[in-house]
Amino acid sequence: MKRIILDLTVSLDGYIEGKNREVDWITFDDEIGRDLIDFADEIDTVLYGRVSYELYGNYQPSDAAGVFEKEFYSKINKLNKYVFSKSIQSANGNAVLINDNIVQCIKEIKLNASKDIWLFGGSGLITTLLNLDLIDEIRIGVNPVILGEGNPLFKKILSRKKLNLLKTKEYQSGVVGLYYQTIKE
Repeated sequence: MKRIILDLTVSLDGYIEGKNREVDWITFDDEIGRDLIDFADEIDTVLYGRVSYELYGNYQPSDAAGVFEKEFYSKINKLNKYVFSKSIQSANGNAVLINDNIVQCIKEIKLNASKDIWLFGGSGLITTLLNLDLIDEIRIGVNPVILGEGNPLFKKILSRKKLNLLKTKEYQSGVVGLYYQTIKE
């Protein structure tokens, strides 16, 4: 069975976006871009919450975007996509909407996937899947910035979650990658 991997970036103080949903503080350079493209080759499925899907589920980089951004989204936009939401009745684009039976749906997605699965976010879906012990690996890129406020990565976690450090990676930009396996109890 394939793994669900939460892979995203946070500020040093733990926010995934600023108070106005801004993400302009996130470091994207060629070194990080190569790792993102490699990650896109490891997965065949992406899990989104409603808001994350509306913002990024069908994202098309501008003509001025970097080569890695264009290549990354070219790959991501061809993958299987699932949107988790109780507030909508259908998802635009090529995504499958899931609004109940989350545990069973995740089991089926993992069983049918030929590669690993990316948990893109947002924080509500991350919280739900973490509370249900459905996340297998957490990869966090800690950016060298303190936002002071915004949308935190983790909120309303119901119980302590133990993690096993798999590796760390330091980037020239100052971003630090932390790779953890979740320990299921």
